[in-house]
Amino acid sequence: MRQGLTRWVGRGALALLLVASAGCATSGEVQERNPDDPWEGFNRKVFAFNDVIDRYALKPAARGYRFITPDPVETGVGNFFSNLGEIRTALNSLLQGKGTNASVATGRFLINSTVGIGGLFDVASRMEVTGREEDFGQTLGAWGVGEGAYLVLPLLGPSTVRDTAGLPVDMYTYPTTYVEDDEVRIGLTALRVIDARAGLLDQEELIRGDRYSFIRDTWLQQRRFEVSDGEQGEDPFASEEFDFDDADLDDAFAD
Repeated sequence: MRQGLTRWVGRGALALLLVASAGCATSGEVQERNPDDPWEGFNRKVFAFNDVIDRYALKPAARGYRFITPDPVETGVGNFFSNLGEIRTALNSLLQGKGTNASVATGRFLINSTVGIGGLFDVASRMEVTGREEDFGQTLGAWGVGEGAYLVLPLLGPSTVRDTAGLPVDMYTYPTTYVEDDEVRIGLTALRVIDARAGLLDQEELIRGDRYSFIRDTWLQQRRFEVSDGEQGEDPFASEEFDFDDADLDDAFAD
């Protein structure tokens, strides 16, 4: 369910994943200004704020969660929340005119919700019923809306102007939004955040150099891959061969 660092940060609609990416502490010297990041000064301040939240709250909670939760249970929790996301994928696929992907997402939701016992087991993937995840930010991109400047949101982490505009729609197309019991809804959201953060505890060790720049560049590259449905080339994060400057990757796989 967790397919690398950018699978996490790439879920702009998932606040939990984005919080986690912001959790990587800033370090290193500021690199040459990136044209995609005209608000870098502001973004770095928000990044630092998010890091404090992660360092003293999310990361400790994620470590505790991983320590007490058996691997099969942790996998089931991730499957459950991923299955709920199939509804969003189906709706956005329809908005983009991707009927096949909408059918696949609908099929995955029905299979995993029934045979997979409420989505706890990803039976659909075992049956090779797989498709692309879609959200409203990707839909806006498919409609020709420019991505705009890179933006780091408080608590939510990496985004762009376009993806930020899509967040309200993403929120209202996720089922837990409609849980009427406040305690249950908040509890589910907290579990979703902590489970996603726990999935990144090992992967964040790959980050070296200026961590703000590393996360920004990986997030933007993966996001563009998702919006273009891979038309820009192979997924740069399908393997460990990241396409970054040598300075960013210095000693990335040391230790």
